[in-house]
Amino acid sequence: MASTLDPELRSALTERVRYYRELGIYDFYRRERSALSETSSSTFQPENREEMAARKSVVVPVVVEDNIFEIAAPKPESGVADPITALKLIREDLGDCIRCKLHKGRTNLVFGVGNPSAELMFVGEGPGADEDAQGEPFVGRAGQLLNNMIKAMGLRREDVYIANVVKCRPPGNRTPEPDECETCSPFLMRQIAVIRPRVVVALGATAAKNLLAMNSSLGDLRGRFYDFKPAGSDSSFPGARLAVTYHPAYLLRDPRQKGEAWKDLQMVMKYLGLEPPKKAAE
Repeated sequence: MASTLDPELRSALTERVRYYRELGIYDFYRRERSALSETSSSTFQPENREEMAARKSVVVPVVVEDNIFEIAAPKPESGVADPITALKLIREDLGDCIRCKLHKGRTNLVFGVGNPSAELMFVGEGPGADEDAQGEPFVGRAGQLLNNMIKAMGLRREDVYIANVVKCRPPGNRTPEPDECETCSPFLMRQIAVIRPRVVVALGATAAKNLLAMNSSLGDLRGRFYDFKPAGSDSSFPGARLAVTYHPAYLLRDPRQKGEAWKDLQMVMKYLGLEPPKKAAE
């Protein structure tokens, strides 16, 4: 029969989970006891009898209660049906974030913008100088190009939702570092879980690799849909299809790839049943 946690151990574990919650981490995974045993036997060196006896006197095997993590770390937006309210709760939970070093150079935290019930969501890498100044994603030159791409799909910027992997501008617009992405991406995943889009478009390699947890090149990732469902999503959300294309900033540097990006967007349009707007008669 499974034993319950010692009250002191339970309290310590609860505090630890709350600490992770403050970092924006809500999803936890337990390793099976057999796996732990195998790891222990293959990793640690044999101990002498005195050491083993000492360890035996203090080690008490316990079984973690299945619901301890749910009790300790409910998401603020859990059970909130209205996506507008749920996104506000996530933004409030994010607060004046200082969870990673990116906060040191920011002017504004860039959360996300658009339709909270959008069928189509775009995810970029991180804010640039214009976005940092205005507190809104994709408002600079790359943002203007993204607006044109959205318009070419027969949509308006207000119809979609736009966000980034990290919500603070990396110094000099450098690529976000892995630890920065790992710290910030749980909030993005919660946004996606609330919005419940039918399609997510990853703009550029950084967004694609972080969303898919794959280290393939952009060329290898493009041209197909991926099944995508963020961890912790409500069971009623079947997940989204995820497509990968070039970041608008890259297209500004190499306009020759605009045709390839349009192919990616046409794939998305076909799935969503969108028709491009007809050109005005001359």
